[in-house]
Amino acid sequence: MRIAQVATLYETVPPQAYGGIERVVSYLTEELVQQGHDVTLFACGGSRTQARLIESCPCAVRLVEDTADPQAFHFAMLEEVVRQSGNFDLAHFHVDYQHFPFSRRLACPHLTTLHWRLDIPGLPLLYRAFADVPVVSISDAQRTPLPWLNWQGTVHHGLPDDLLTQGDGGGGYLAFLGRIAPAKRPDLAIEIARRAHVPLHIGAKIDNGDLHYFERDIRHLFDDPIVNYRGELDDRQKNAFLGGARALVFPIDWPEPFGLVMAEALACGTPVIAFRRGSVPEVIEHGVTGFIVDTVDEAVEAVHRLPEIDRRACRAAFKTRFTASRMVADYLPIYEGLCRASVGAAPGEVPAPRPACADLIL
Repeated sequence: MRIAQVATLYETVPPQAYGGIERVVSYLTEELVQQGHDVTLFACGGSRTQARLIESCPCAVRLVEDTADPQAFHFAMLEEVVRQSGNFDLAHFHVDYQHFPFSRRLACPHLTTLHWRLDIPGLPLLYRAFADVPVVSISDAQRTPLPWLNWQGTVHHGLPDDLLTQGDGGGGYLAFLGRIAPAKRPDLAIEIARRAHVPLHIGAKIDNGDLHYFERDIRHLFDDPIVNYRGELDDRQKNAFLGGARALVFPIDWPEPFGLVMAEALACGTPVIAFRRGSVPEVIEHGVTGFIVDTVDEAVEAVHRLPEIDRRACRAAFKTRFTASRMVADYLPIYEGLCRASVGAAPGEVPAPRPACADLIL
């Protein structure tokens, strides 16, 4: 198939360090190429791929967003996708809903993977206006606020099966990996580690937007001798970091759409202790690949139960459920179904959406 993958421009594909969406787009793109598909990647300059790369801006937009309009770069890219769309069998978008007004001008079928939460006020109004747009969820839980969208399937994220290798947990610490942000609750991770009397190593990015939260609520917690802040980690550092941990602690306080870090931990054979939010029950098998908890008390108890978890079972679950090849195997039937459905359809023909005011959340 001739497939366009359309990434966000905030980070390179793949990102140098933190960046979930761009990382998944990279894994999907490279696996499609490996399987013989003709792939064109629309992404920012500095991206690295075996696909045909269309650089839609000179560098990652995050590097210039304080002095430039990031939406200008995205809209210019989307217009170029429209211009080239006759060259593709299908265009696959990863830019949330930015392209929706453009999608009805495409000369090929299209699919959108929704990577973000859907419980935001105003989204029902928007999605009612574009009720015809075919979308994919990254977990069944993600669909809960808007179950009536034009869902084509759920495709869990996957990563290359040889990217990360199994570790033995010999570092003896708990790991927190991702971002220092209120929804990720690093404060709870520190509390769990302190009460369990186990060191906590933190590998995390501090965004400018989260700097006030870090200074106000988190920085003083880093003074605790059990905490070892290791900064933002790249893939090489991540393997040693997760592989050496007794467990990944994932005390989220939001409806996580997927949580790629959980799959990364399993790839390293590292069990996960996660709060029951969003996708967690779909990713972690309680008592087999980790523990799903509802309170800090339960999380502390789970730390003491970690010897019950076989790290080989964690790695095996990753190999079965969260590889890039499995992700592509899930996407391809959706691509093919959309291509078949497009044959004979009148240009611009879309189903009439329900009234936009229906289900509006204020």
